[in-house]
Amino acid sequence: MEGEDQSMMDAPNGFDESHAANVPVQEDFDNSIKNGMNVDMDDSDESSGSDEPIKLMMRRGLLPTGCCYDDRMKLHANADFGPTPHHPEDPRRIEEIMKMLKKGGLVFTGSDTELADILKEAPTKYMWRIPARPATKQEICTVHTAGHYDWVRGLSQMSTKELRVLSHNLDQGRTSLYVGAMSYEAALLSAGGCVETCKNVASGRVKNAFAIIRPPGHHAEYDTPMGFCLFNNVPIAAKVCQNEYPDTCRKILILDWDVHHGNGVQNMFYDDPNVLYISLHVYESGNFYPGKPENPMIPDGDIDKVGDGPGQGKNVNIGWPSQGMGDGEYLAAFQKIVMPIAQEFNPDMVIISAGFDAADGDELGGCFVTPPCYAHMTHMLMSLAAGKVAVCLEGGYNLKAISHSALAVARTLMGEPPPKLDIPPINRDAARLLGRVQAVQAPYWECMRPGIIDVHATGDNAHRLHDIIRSHQRQALSEKYSMVPLFIQREYLFKSFENQVLVTPGIQVKKRVLFIIHDPPEVLAMPDVIDNTVDPHNGFILDGVMSYIDWAYKNDFGIIDANIPHYITHPEDVDAFIPRASEKTLQRQIQELVCYIWDNYLQLYDAEELFIVGVGNAYLGVKILLTNRDSKDRIAGVINFVTGSLRPIKSETDTELSSWYKHNSLVYVTNDHACWGDPDLVKKVNKKRFGGVVKSPVVGLNLMMETHAKDVFQFINDRLGTGKSGNTTQDEM
Repeated sequence: MEGEDQSMMDAPNGFDESHAANVPVQEDFDNSIKNGMNVDMDDSDESSGSDEPIKLMMRRGLLPTGCCYDDRMKLHANADFGPTPHHPEDPRRIEEIMKMLKKGGLVFTGSDTELADILKEAPTKYMWRIPARPATKQEICTVHTAGHYDWVRGLSQMSTKELRVLSHNLDQGRTSLYVGAMSYEAALLSAGGCVETCKNVASGRVKNAFAIIRPPGHHAEYDTPMGFCLFNNVPIAAKVCQNEYPDTCRKILILDWDVHHGNGVQNMFYDDPNVLYISLHVYESGNFYPGKPENPMIPDGDIDKVGDGPGQGKNVNIGWPSQGMGDGEYLAAFQKIVMPIAQEFNPDMVIISAGFDAADGDELGGCFVTPPCYAHMTHMLMSLAAGKVAVCLEGGYNLKAISHSALAVARTLMGEPPPKLDIPPINRDAARLLGRVQAVQAPYWECMRPGIIDVHATGDNAHRLHDIIRSHQRQALSEKYSMVPLFIQREYLFKSFENQVLVTPGIQVKKRVLFIIHDPPEVLAMPDVIDNTVDPHNGFILDGVMSYIDWAYKNDFGIIDANIPHYITHPEDVDAFIPRASEKTLQRQIQELVCYIWDNYLQLYDAEELFIVGVGNAYLGVKILLTNRDSKDRIAGVINFVTGSLRPIKSETDTELSSWYKHNSLVYVTNDHACWGDPDLVKKVNKKRFGGVVKSPVVGLNLMMETHAKDVFQFINDRLGTGKSGNTTQDEM
């Protein structure tokens, strides 16, 4: 629809009073809607109070969605235009969004005569325009200092030359700002438009609204501009609404999905118990803008910044560890953190600081959030505060991405269901980050506590379960097979692997030796659904290694049992959850241990038939031994059980190692391994460097070891006394 925009506003329900004659009277309008909703009306009881809640709900359903826009906000432009005037915070950003809303049929652009018919027949068909106005000094100074207001106002008094010099100086480092001759006027309109948008929502004139405003605001501190921002629009609007509607707008949720942390919003409400600020942003260990403030006493966007004093717990930072996050990560954050906390907070109004620079296509943000994902996030937030949601534009610098994302949000505000969305798998680092956020927020929110352990509250008698399990294993192996810890002379290795390597007596003279390198036993537990406690009788330990040790002992093997912990704990470890050791750390630890055992024990033994079993991630030790020591001539066979990475074994100095490995190994791979889903990967893993790969019909280490035990024992028996440990030169794919 082409033509001039029409103002659809200014009446208590959003109607323009000049068209009031064309609007049905409220009583008839209510009754027509009631009849359309199949609500039985009893004429004999018209004054019944039981109808009042239904009337209120229906009348709210008739309210339109508001839209605030003013072309004059484009007047904020860079005075230091230079030879390349383009800047990410482009004045066209708001224009492109408005064009998209018109193109999508959300904003009316027809004639006055058409408007009269629309107001009569379909008053909520289009977004209702909310006029922007300059914010007052009093409103701005609810969150900013008077000195800051005067500094911004002073821009309008500067010469072009002064503004160019100032812009050049400000557009450096963390300040990252440009100014122009009309920046003050545009900033007033941006803040005022945000205030009017939120007031219209808070007062019930519209059911929800979208403020298409610039310059953005969420980086501006109380006393200084920063990050493309002059006045901090959303906090100004939040304070005004709290002051003007103290009974109906006391608690406010500010949800900030801009890819950059809203440092200004956080700091303005850091000790305020009535404003819950939740920010989803890229943190990148403090290296992503806005980064860490120069003053270390000022909180940054890290997840441990939870608020201060009465505001503790009312600041929730979901700081992604890197760029590249998308729909899966954002929806997981909403489902696991944002919505549970927001529902427990139970706000009176929701304000979305809607930066669209996490959108797919925005090079500055480097993330991949799609328009349907923005629609779903908006839809979830609309379930709060009786639907009182105000969306206020922040960042977003790709014109196509920002306009399509804004359209998806606006359509959702107007009542369209979010589009169908295929949710991709969540990034592992992001999943762990969400777990850490939950742990940090658990002291302040009941909904965050399930599954979280406060180690500090457990006292000095708490012990990590893997130490208890290994102690039990040692006792059982000692009682049943007389196994004892292997002496390790190196101090670091001894401290790390004390009690982790056990051997049978007299192993040095045994002709047959079984060397098992394995992960710790799997631990399963079923917590109580009411209070999340785990009783010992509802926990299980899955240890498939024991049956192999028992078989080897009965068949007169010497046994070395090396348990490789997923993480070697230290006295200073106080976090309840500690991720497994990195691949690099694991490789270093296993290499030191396996090579030490080979150099000081295995190669000195009289064993004629040595078999190696690798279980889980610890099977990396098999690769390390074969590639770092000339050991294959002493080894009669290798058996591996794999649920993680498949590890190729090849050597630049021993060209026959891969062929030997193929003919002298069984490598059982779990049935749900990713390699089985890709024909090209299946071809690849059947090459000789991956060994004698076998697709297991079952899933999981314990089940694999149980299912294939007979085959493994037969494999070993077939090789006893056959001299099959020599070189094999036969080649195959």
